[in-house]
Parts: sequence; C-alpha cells; structure tokens
Amino acid sequence: MESGGLTDPVLVFDGDCGFCTTCVTWAERFLRQTLASGGWEAVPFQFADLAGLDAVAGGRAEVSWERAEREVLWVTPAGRVYGGAQAVARLLMRSGGVWAYLGGVLALAPVRPVAAPVYRWVAKNRHRMPGGTPACALPRR
Repeated sequence: MESGGLTDPVLVFDGDCGFCTTCVTWAERFLRQTLASGGWEAVPFQFADLAGLDAVAGGRAEVSWERAEREVLWVTPAGRVYGGAQAVARLLMRSGGVWAYLGGVLALAPVRPVAAPVYRWVAKNRHRMPGGTPACALPRR
C-alpha cells in the first residue's frame, strides 16, 4: 500500500492458518495477473496495515482484526471491501481468463446465498482442510 492509497486491490488473509496460506500460495501461483488483468497483493492480516486499509474504505470499521481473522477480505483502491465468498469472487474476476467467469458466477445474485454459507462452512472447518492444523481453528465467540 502506498501512502496515497492503493494502486491494486489487497487480499487480506489469516497468515497463521496453514489452509489459508496454502490457498493464497496457490492463488499467487495460478491466478496471478496476466496482461489482460490487473495486479493484486496478498497480505496476512497479522502484518497488514488494517487501519490504513480501513481508511481507504472510508473509516467505517469494515477492515478490522476481528473480521479478518474470520474471513478473507478484498479491499479495492476505490474503497470497496468484500468479505468471504465475495472476496474470492473478486479475486477470481481480477485474475482474468476462465477464472473471471467463475468469479462472475459467484457474484451473481442467485448464487450469492449459496456461496456465502459454503464459504462460512469451509472457514469454520479450515483446521480440517488440506494444509490445515489445529492452529487454523477459528476463535470461539
């Protein structure tokens, strides 16, 4: 993030979670920008300037430690914040190619009500997913 704001969207994820880190590593390898798509940056929330990202988003507490430890966040240079399944959809759309179509489907109004609970189930069970460890478990509320 530059001092004047963002130049590319930022994907904020849980860097302490092995499953999350594995997913982001996969995305960085296979979904990285092409000439047809724009760039993006992945940052573990533990090392991200969450206050700065929230300021980009208008200072409405949309980017917080509590939210970032429960769901992946996609913060755009225009200040839009997407969480969970919609953050994944935006990442896919930004990546271009066939991934953009998949992201577009996830963002469709009829699909969002299905994508959100699926994302929440995966997040709740991420310690059981490939690459996950007991340290990946979400904190109890």
